[in-house]
Amino acid sequence: MGLWQSYRLRLQRRRWRIRAFRKRRDLTVINDRTANIRPGDILLFSTLRNEDVRLPYFLKYYRGLGVNHFLMVDNGSTDGGGEYLAEQPDVSLWWTQSSYKRARFGVDWLNWLQMRHAHGHWCLVVDPDEFFVYPFCDTRPVRALTDWLDASSIRSFGAMLVDMYPKGGLKNAKYLKGENPLDAAPWFDSGNYSIKKNHRFGNLWIQGGPRSRAFFTEEPWRAPALNKIPLVKWDRRYAYVSSTHMLLPRGLNLVYDEWGGEKASGVLLHTKFLDTFATKAEEELERRQHYANSHEYRAYAEGLRDSVDLWCKWSEQYINWRQLEILGLMSKGNWA
Repeated sequence: MGLWQSYRLRLQRRRWRIRAFRKRRDLTVINDRTANIRPGDILLFSTLRNEDVRLPYFLKYYRGLGVNHFLMVDNGSTDGGGEYLAEQPDVSLWWTQSSYKRARFGVDWLNWLQMRHAHGHWCLVVDPDEFFVYPFCDTRPVRALTDWLDASSIRSFGAMLVDMYPKGGLKNAKYLKGENPLDAAPWFDSGNYSIKKNHRFGNLWIQGGPRSRAFFTEEPWRAPALNKIPLVKWDRRYAYVSSTHMLLPRGLNLVYDEWGGEKASGVLLHTKFLDTFATKAEEELERRQHYANSHEYRAYAEGLRDSVDLWCKWSEQYINWRQLEILGLMSKGNWA
């Protein structure tokens, strides 16, 4: 990369940090328990709206992995999810009715909270429908992973987003509050992915899976990005650029090996496609607060009208992380 391009990226990072500082005014504190955060605690950051049905299992799952404190932004929920979170002793909660779109789809809010509270901590940034899976997660807490990353002088950890879905229409993925969503939607695509390198930011760009083949058949290049960097040893100088797809400084995006080896990586199991999705899609399409004038949710609405079934004869039923490694969707690298 040339000096001029490097300079422009430094200016862009400075701009995103200034923007996040200004957007702090959008946030109203509901419960600030960040005084309870101890040095070395693992933190989780998330933005949500009307996800009350998902929250009990979401918190249970990440507490089980070893997350010590949750920092959540409630973007105007009306389903009681905010009240539920406010009662949780390990959750700090902020509320806003400001535009999700004008906060760069929540990135500005979380960048600010990370600048303010996350310096020196390992941080996960995930949505309430995303479940982080990493090598040995069935026997080792996430702190074992972060300790190994620290010992290896690695500051960021990549994970591919893998969409989960039921067999049959979404009406078959009946979900009740507190249940494991993977019980309702245990299937995924083991292949059907494309990958290329974003030369400006140095990150990989992955597309494909069931959303591409079912909702973006005619325009696969418009399908959602599946590359994520959800786990980072945070420094207040850092900034996410676009969701968790890429960060600045640019070196944080190099979560893969260009020399023929494999770096350790994980997966985010994405449980969007439950029986609750049709109502959610209609709400988000009406709000028009998502990327590219909500073209993704327009595609979902059209597919749902056609009663799309995401399952196909090549679908795989999820078992565990070792299955994902065998299929090449994640890797334990040299972590043994």
